[in-house]
Amino acid sequence: MKPRKVIIVGGGPAGLMAAGQAAKAGAETLMLEKMKRIGIKLCITGKGRCNLTNVAELADFITHFGKTGRFLRQAFARFFNNELMEFFNELGLGLVTERGGRVFPVSGNATDIQKVLLLWNKKSQVKIEPSAPVSKLIIVNCCVTGVVVKGKVIPADAIILATGGASYPATGSTGDGYRLAESAGHTIVPVRQALVPLETLGDEAGRMDKLNLRNVKVRMLINGKKKKEAFGEIVFTAFGVTGPTILTLSGLAVDNLRAGHQVTITLDLKPALDEKKLDARLQRDIASLGKEQVGGLLRGLLPQQMIPVCLDLISIPVDRKVCDISAQERQRLRGWLKDFRLEVVGYRPFAEAIITAGGVDTREVDPRTMESRKTRGLFIVGELLDIQADTGGYNLQAAFSTGWLAGRSAAQPTN
Repeated sequence: MKPRKVIIVGGGPAGLMAAGQAAKAGAETLMLEKMKRIGIKLCITGKGRCNLTNVAELADFITHFGKTGRFLRQAFARFFNNELMEFFNELGLGLVTERGGRVFPVSGNATDIQKVLLLWNKKSQVKIEPSAPVSKLIIVNCCVTGVVVKGKVIPADAIILATGGASYPATGSTGDGYRLAESAGHTIVPVRQALVPLETLGDEAGRMDKLNLRNVKVRMLINGKKKKEAFGEIVFTAFGVTGPTILTLSGLAVDNLRAGHQVTITLDLKPALDEKKLDARLQRDIASLGKEQVGGLLRGLLPQQMIPVCLDLISIPVDRKVCDISAQERQRLRGWLKDFRLEVVGYRPFAEAIITAGGVDTREVDPRTMESRKTRGLFIVGELLDIQADTGGYNLQAAFSTGWLAGRSAAQPTN
């Protein structure tokens, strides 16, 4: 029997995994990548360190995808975090598990992931063509038969769409895959930024530009009601806020801003102290610092960069002596430390979003194979699908798992 001809459109993490697996399963495999280099986006993930996966157990892992997580059960059952780590170890790449179960290459260099995947593909006899943008799918009787590249038709028995989403467009993820999937009859859930920095009202964040706070409790309010919270790190920027906690909450913010709802972030800067204990500490500090100016009191509570912002917001003059702080002013300070609010008015563009939310409706894709339910022989993987998770290695694992499953499935002869 002649080997199946499989074309992979896109050379990101899902595409590289899919191509290598299809070739290993006996398919004649061709990867078409629109950019000059393969796997550019991999090289910048995780701030250039590439958080490959997370060691969380399956049940916990799935929860990080929210309502879209159920679709991934079949793919994760076949190829999950342990298999991915073993896969890279066999390719000679050492891995290390860090805080929060995050897995990185020992070298701390994302380029090493790209290099080993590219070498593995070449050794697996995958033919790779860079600078080869796919402009059209050839579909006959609801079955793919090939693609068009620069006006030339390339025939195929199966095609795997692995073009990525719309985030970081400079790496080639410009949303082409959505158009191709739509041409094959697929519904595209509205595409929007996810894991993206947020823009806030006023100049408070800008005055604290580049200030990084750890161990902060961040709550997100929608129309004044708490909807979600995260604990950890927040970074202030010239336009607003970012950092792991903000990125985790950003999808909720984006969706609600798009719906016209009010979005507010409230920061508990002293989560280890309840209101009563914090008030007791403030009273002790006020008693001991006496005639010092109020800045002396705040230096024991806040980074220097936050102090003028705090004083402005709680309306205490900078030259006020600690001993002259009234009970009402102490109450305002305590309230601010436990509930510093920033109104969210926007979010950054796709160029700054780590991933894309939305995409191909998962109800139109077979989770057992990643094959389209609309067009035979078409497989859809990775960020093109309407699946998105928190930061922590979850999204890349989904890309590798769906790529692995699609590559294996596409290589199998049809009945």
